[in-house]
Amino acid sequence: MDNSEESKDSTDRSDLVSEDGKNSKAVLCQRCGSKVLCPGMAVLAEKELFLPSMRKKSGLRSADGSVDGDTLTAHWFVDDMFNFENVGFTKDVGRIKYLICADCEIGPIGWHCLDDKRSFYIAVERVNHA
Repeated sequence: MDNSEESKDSTDRSDLVSEDGKNSKAVLCQRCGSKVLCPGMAVLAEKELFLPSMRKKSGLRSADGSVDGDTLTAHWFVDDMFNFENVGFTKDVGRIKYLICADCEIGPIGWHCLDDKRSFYIAVERVNHA
């Protein structure tokens, strides 16, 4: 893990959350800098979600057929897909659609279950804030 990743994991997130619990900064794609969410459009939520690694599709599956990824707990929760500035959705993977940057298609940066039309999660660790 390089220093930037290490500091991101151990950073106090209070500078990212306003008094009303919403994101105080814009949420941006780590690769291209495209704006995913404007300030004040999401709330910080703690929920354990598995997201596949952010690598090329051909490199995701291991020899035993399992998917490489991370279980993340800190997410920006959005209850309306129209609150996003710029986000794309993958094809269905079971009952899940993964969220990606609509401009450069890096991802997954987030998670959406088709059983709940009003729950969208963006992993705090997979985006930048400005």
